[in-house]
Amino acid sequence: MGKKINIKNLPTGYQSFITNGRHSITADEPLTSKGTDLGFSPEDLILSSLAMCKVATVRYIARKNNWKIDDVDGEFELKVKRGVDGKLSTTVTGKIKIEGSITEEQKAILIKEADACYVHRMIEGDWNIEKIEELQTQELV
Repeated sequence: MGKKINIKNLPTGYQSFITNGRHSITADEPLTSKGTDLGFSPEDLILSSLAMCKVATVRYIARKNNWKIDDVDGEFELKVKRGVDGKLSTTVTGKIKIEGSITEEQKAILIKEADACYVHRMIEGDWNIEKIEELQTQELV
C-alpha cells in the first residue's frame, strides 16, 4: 500500500497542517514569499526527507552489522537553479558525522550505503505525478 497524507491550508500566509493520520507537522512559506514562516517550506520538507533517510540508513546498516555507533548527525543543503528553458536543476550536498567505536573502513561503508538510501533512489527514479482531481468533502478523513 502506498503512503497517504492529508493537508489543510489556512488563509493566513500559506500555513498548512499535514498529517499521515498518526503524526502532524506544520508547513508554510518564508516571509519573503508572503508566508508566515511558521513551518517548514516545501523545499525544507523535501530536503528533510532525504536527510532523514540518509542518517537512518547509516543507523540501520550499523545495527544490521552489529557495529556500535552513537549519534549520527547530518548537514544538508539544497540549491535550485532555473535554466533558460524554465526547467529546474537541483543540487543537494551533504555531510554526515558518525560517532562511535567503528573503523574508517566501516564509516566509509556506512556513508556509501547512505548515498544509496531509499529516498535518494526514489528521487532519482521515474516519477508519474498524475493530474490533480477535486477532493469531495465526504472523502476527507
